[in-house]
Amino acid sequence: MKTNLADIPSVERILQFPHIKECITNFGRPLVLGEIRIVLDTIRKNAEKGCEIPENDELIRQLDASLQEIENKSTRPVINATGVILHTNLGRAPLSQSAISAMQESSAGYSSLEFDILTGSRRKRTEPAEYLLKKLLGIDEALIVNNNASAVMLVLSALASNRKVVIARSQIVEIGGGFRLPDILKQSGAHLIEIGTTNQIRLTDYENGIREGGKLILRTHPSNFKIIGYTGEPKLTEICKLASSLKIPVVDDLGSGAILDTTKFGLAHEPMVQESLMAGADVVCFSGDKLLGGPQSGIIVGKKEYLGKIKKHPLARALRADKVLLSGLEATLKEYLKDKAEERIPVWKMISEKENSLKKRAEAWSEKIGFGMVISGKSTIGGGSLPEETLPTWLFSLQVKHPDAFLKKLRYSTLPILARIQNDLIVFDPRTVLEEQDEVLVSSIIKILQETRENYEKRT
Repeated sequence: MKTNLADIPSVERILQFPHIKECITNFGRPLVLGEIRIVLDTIRKNAEKGCEIPENDELIRQLDASLQEIENKSTRPVINATGVILHTNLGRAPLSQSAISAMQESSAGYSSLEFDILTGSRRKRTEPAEYLLKKLLGIDEALIVNNNASAVMLVLSALASNRKVVIARSQIVEIGGGFRLPDILKQSGAHLIEIGTTNQIRLTDYENGIREGGKLILRTHPSNFKIIGYTGEPKLTEICKLASSLKIPVVDDLGSGAILDTTKFGLAHEPMVQESLMAGADVVCFSGDKLLGGPQSGIIVGKKEYLGKIKKHPLARALRADKVLLSGLEATLKEYLKDKAEERIPVWKMISEKENSLKKRAEAWSEKIGFGMVISGKSTIGGGSLPEETLPTWLFSLQVKHPDAFLKKLRYSTLPILARIQNDLIVFDPRTVLEEQDEVLVSSIIKILQETRENYEKRT
C-alpha cells in the first residue's frame, strides 16, 4: 500500500504516458495539464489523510473521467424517442432543412444582416422577417426579439410602464423556470389589476378594471394547464370591441403561436395568430420555437400605432435577435408562404404523420433488433401547447430486468437516446425520432442488449 507522497508521479512523468499524449491530441496540452494538476492535488490531499496512492492505471482513469465530464457538459445532439414533440428540455422544435442551411450560411461568414444589397444602404436587421410576417399575416408591423418572455416584457415596458394593466385572474400564470407573470409585470413598471375569478370572467369585469384606471388589457393563453368544468370568459372580439370604444389597447400573448389549424390534425383548437388579429387585438406575441417550428424567438405583430412605440423602446435594442436566429426564422416563414409547412417543418411532419407509417417504422425497428414488441400508445405536443391533447401512435417496446439502468445506458450512447418507461416497459416513439436517426437508434439498442445480456422478451 503506497501512502508516501514521494510515490505520487510528477506532472512531467504523467505527460510522457502514451495515453496522455493521445489525450493532448484530442483536448490540447493546456487543458490536459490543468486536469492532471487537479487530479494530483486531490491524490496528494487524500494521501495526507492516510489514503492509498492509486496506481498509474487508476490515475489515468480519473483523468479520463475528468476530461470526459468536460465533453459531457457540452450541449449535444440527442435522439428524442419520448413522443413529446416540443420537448422543452430537448430544445423544443427541430428545424427544417431550409432553416438549418440558412443558419449555417449566415454563421459561416459575413451576411447582409443590416445591409440592403439592392440599394447599397443600411437597413434594419429584422426587415426581411418583418416583411415575410406582413405577407403571411396581413399585419401593419412586426418585431422580432430573442424569446416570447422578452416580447411580453418589451411590450409591457413600452405600452404600460407606470400604468395599470387589466388581466383575468385565471391568466396570471407561471411559465417554465419559475418565471411568473406578476413578476414580469412588476419588472416592466406596470401595475396589475386582477379581475374575475379563477373559473369565471365576464365582460363587465373588464369594464370595471378599466374604470379602476386600467390603460391596457393583457390576455395570456394558459400554458401547461387547463381549467375544466364550470368556466366562462368573453370572446376576444367582445373584449377588443370594448377596449376600442375606450381607446384601450389589447395585447394578446398567445405563447405557442399556431399558424396552422390544429383541428385538422385531430387535435383541440389552439388559438391562431390570425384569429387574434382578426378579432381586433392591437398587439399579439408568440414564440418562434413552438408550433411555428422555427428557432427560439419572440414575435410581436400588430398595429403600427403600438408597434412604433415598442420598436423605439430601449429594451428593443437589448433584446434584439442575432443574425443566425433571423436567418432561420426567415427560412421557416418562407415554408408557410409556399404552403410547404406540413411537409417540410419537422413539428408539423411529426404531428401529421399517419398511424400506419408510425407502425411500419416501429415494426422495422423490432424486426432489425430481433426482440421486443410493437404496442399502441400516445404522443404529446409539449412545450406548453395543447395541454392534455394526445396523438395516437405505435411504440417499440422492450422488457428488461432493470429499466432505469437501461435508460441510463441509452443516454450514455455515442448519440444519446431519450426514451421513457410505460407499464414497466421501455418504449420508443417513432413520431419524434427523425427518420435519418432510425439506423443509429437500432444499432445502439442492439449494442446495449448485447453488452448487458438483459432478459428481454422475444417479439411474438
